[in-house]
Amino acid sequence: MTRIEPGVLDANVLAYAINTSAPQHSASRTLLDSARDHRVTLYVTSQILCEFYSIITNPRRVAAPKSSADAQQIVSDILALPGLWVLPMPISAVSGWLQLLQRYPVTGADIFDLQIVATMLANGINCIYTFNGDDFRIFPEISVVVP
Repeated sequence: MTRIEPGVLDANVLAYAINTSAPQHSASRTLLDSARDHRVTLYVTSQILCEFYSIITNPRRVAAPKSSADAQQIVSDILALPGLWVLPMPISAVSGWLQLLQRYPVTGADIFDLQIVATMLANGINCIYTFNGDDFRIFPEISVVVP
């Protein structure tokens, strides 16, 4: 197995991993499947899981939306992977979030990506796997990896 750097999986990686018709499916599935190995360390946050659930159940976002029950099972299956962990949001993430916001005064929905970064940094994680690299490249504190 190729060495997978510990990092956070963004919601789009999870969504592409289950969408076999997406051009990003193979790379996403390979990355997610690497977490079947307990020696791999990948992360999600509760926010990312909620975003993922929202994407895969929304008919405006996907051609074949999942039912609530199917989406819950998919999330449960992901959480059962031995190399995948849910990052906690420690209280320090809130002050980190405010500090990041002072340096990078994002607005609107961009605040959600900033919160992911704050949670990562509060947990000592500095790598995110995403297909939305431009959303995270404004944060030099982290590295962005497109699978």
